[in-house]
Amino acid sequence: MGERPYTVLSCSMSIDGYIDDAGEQRLLLSNAEDFDRVDGLRASCDAILVGATTIRRDDPRLLVRSLERRNDRVARGVPASPTKVTVTDGADLVATAKFFTTGEVSKLVYCTSARAQRAAGRLGPVATVVDAGDRVQMAWVAADLYARGIRRLLVEGGERVHTQFLAEGLVDEVQLVVAPFFVGDARAPRLVGPARFPWGPDRPARLMQVRRIGDLVLMRYALSERA
Repeated sequence: MGERPYTVLSCSMSIDGYIDDAGEQRLLLSNAEDFDRVDGLRASCDAILVGATTIRRDDPRLLVRSLERRNDRVARGVPASPTKVTVTDGADLVATAKFFTTGEVSKLVYCTSARAQRAAGRLGPVATVVDAGDRVQMAWVAADLYARGIRRLLVEGGERVHTQFLAEGLVDEVQLVVAPFFVGDARAPRLVGPARFPWGPDRPARLMQVRRIGDLVLMRYALSERA
């Protein structure tokens, strides 16, 4: 594996580990104070990565909201918001999604060779489409992002992306916020799916911080020596 960005995985979940419910509307798992904390985290990063399912389901903008933080970034000689990154096998995305239409920042779409031409035809005017080979592997994506100058990467979902980054040992730090309720619906997405992870009872993550945010709890875990 080549060099890769310092990677933070940030996620909010219910007490029983769900990151959304099965409804059409996005389930809010954070409060105003925590949204501002995440905004500060975004402002500290060079790129934000989400999966294609998150774009289709939540239609996120993935921009820094605070004017002060945007101005600080511009003063440092970087765009007001981080580069937006997504990964997709089927390139089933539309150019009108807010991911593509908001923010004067670079947008990168990593997809399989089989779908690269289709993705370029559909998204070429609004994003840079990157051919990631026969199968999109997160270690390859991370190395390519590093080669493009990304030194600090924020991963924001969803379940499949979380699972792949964690199972491949590509995350340096996890920031988990737990909301004070249960979801209890097997149809809803969870923090991760089944996989073999590098961290287990014989190799636990290191707890760096616990913080109360209203009725929420933030937990920060180090998953590498870089954290």
